[in-house]
Amino acid sequence: MPDISLEPLTLPSDLDGWRAFADERPRELLDRVSALDARLTAETDLALRERLALWNEADIALAEAAAPSHLLSESHPDAGVRDAAEKQAQAIDAVQSRRLLDRDLWSVFADADPAGLEPDEQRFLEHVRRDFRRGGVDLPDADRERVRELTERDTELSLTFSRNIREGRREIRVPASALEGLPDDFLAEHPADAEGMVTLTTEYTDLMPVREYARDRSVRHALVGAYNDLAWPDNEPVLAELLAVRAERASLLGYGDWADYETETRMIGSSAAVAAFLERVADAAAPAAAAEYERVLERLRRDDPDVEKVTIADFWYVLGTLKREEYDVDAQLVRSYFRFDRVLEGVLATTGRLLDVQYVPVDAPSWHGDVRTYDVVRANERLGRIHLDLHPRDGKYNHAACFGLAPGISGRTLPESVLLCNFSRGLLEHDEVVTFFHEFGHLVHDILGGHQKWARWTGVATEWDFVEAPSQLLEEWAWDAEALAAFAHNDAGEAIPGDLVARMRTADAFGRGLEVTRQLGHATTSYRLHVERPTDLQPAVDAYYRAASPVAPLDGSHSYAGFGHLTGYGACYYTYQWSLVIARDLLSAFGDDLFDVETAARYRREILESGGTRDAKELVQAFLGRESTFDAYRDWLAGA
Repeated sequence: MPDISLEPLTLPSDLDGWRAFADERPRELLDRVSALDARLTAETDLALRERLALWNEADIALAEAAAPSHLLSESHPDAGVRDAAEKQAQAIDAVQSRRLLDRDLWSVFADADPAGLEPDEQRFLEHVRRDFRRGGVDLPDADRERVRELTERDTELSLTFSRNIREGRREIRVPASALEGLPDDFLAEHPADAEGMVTLTTEYTDLMPVREYARDRSVRHALVGAYNDLAWPDNEPVLAELLAVRAERASLLGYGDWADYETETRMIGSSAAVAAFLERVADAAAPAAAAEYERVLERLRRDDPDVEKVTIADFWYVLGTLKREEYDVDAQLVRSYFRFDRVLEGVLATTGRLLDVQYVPVDAPSWHGDVRTYDVVRANERLGRIHLDLHPRDGKYNHAACFGLAPGISGRTLPESVLLCNFSRGLLEHDEVVTFFHEFGHLVHDILGGHQKWARWTGVATEWDFVEAPSQLLEEWAWDAEALAAFAHNDAGEAIPGDLVARMRTADAFGRGLEVTRQLGHATTSYRLHVERPTDLQPAVDAYYRAASPVAPLDGSHSYAGFGHLTGYGACYYTYQWSLVIARDLLSAFGDDLFDVETAARYRREILESGGTRDAKELVQAFLGRESTFDAYRDWLAGA
């Protein structure tokens, strides 16, 4: 249970404080790791339980150093603080890799007798030993040193790749007359200059409305094309080297390819299983996707009879047009019910009701004035703290994600997590509302699961291909009429009509097959780049997307240069569909009532509060009372 006496992390209140927090604090924590390691190797009479406890202490210190470093490198408004945090993130990763190559540390655990350990201690020991083996500790000296070099180079390249995306903002200029179809509030925020031109950026606040509403096909293509070339050509050589580094490292460690290395610790288990899973999903989506594509192409040709194919720059616009014309779902009408401030309150209220928590606003220092801070409370006990950094700015992470800030350790530290998003301060698209619920799913998972003894299993620290399931599950509440009626109000104070929500749900089923094939394009690219390592990235990636989906990529685009998941997710973007299979199955337990108290309590207890203390398969079985199946996902696809 959470300890009500624990205090959250005290964050700096001025720039000098942030500089020290980003640079000096991680150094002090790494010094603590060194001291703990010295004890492990010097105090040879320690019992195995004591050795495991010391290793856990080092894990805690590393997590306390790493989480803020990665967060600040992506979010702090001062470039100097971002650079310092990035350097410390690299140093922390280097320490982690070197520790797993240290034979003196390895000997502390290698032949230890686990007799007498508790089950969680035995599981922890097994994971520590696996980490050492995967780190390369038992390789010959030359190979061990090469693995160290490659591991540190992977970190350096990954940080560079992410920085280039973060700083790769593009702009285009178009005539004001070319913005026909865009909402009035968008047009008001984008006045023409003296030459009658409007500047559009690749930030989501411009990209999403333009691709959804711009009737001028050339404008959609120009902005989506600029977005698809984010961080190109800068990231071309970075990615090529990153793939080579990972392939060599996997080979030295005895794996068939990088996907085999990554999947060893995940639910799916192997590279071959990834390929088989992607094929299974492709087969399941193909019938709906083919039928949908013909309807989308036919509608596009009504506007432009000479069009030969539907491109990714046409996809959202034509889907929106069809949903308005055939399902009576006008996206501009829908967005009128989703002003940002009301959506924020709605997400808090909905998740609070579902998970039996309250969010209490806190006036506390943060890295930017946009950040909203809340204590997460149940029955007057503080469970953790969340920070919401939700609007775009220069130098900030330009997608949507959950970042850790403080690892929750039972009886010692409260869990703290952060959302970095890029929402408009005005009206949101419903897709953005869904994204908000999705990312909030990670946030509450990290807080509710952040009360563990072992640092490696606290918060969202489940197998990586399960971690998206709770967030995908929470998306469903963004489609629930009861949930939406409580906060989705237009400026006249009128709640979104229930029949409109029903039509939105029906319309959402159309395009589902094509959306899955679009996701398959991402997953195939992520997987095959690491397995096949093509020498010429652009034509290879182009072919992956064209094979996965009838919706064509833009000719000559370089979307892989801005594909941020290639760092963290590596070869394993399949995760999103794998976990969606599980999420659809978890959802089935709620039946017709998404706020059923008993089901919600069981879900909170068995899935969220458990963190990574059990294998994901066991978490699912505990909640569902059976193993997960493909059936609910197949039914969801059939609904298209």
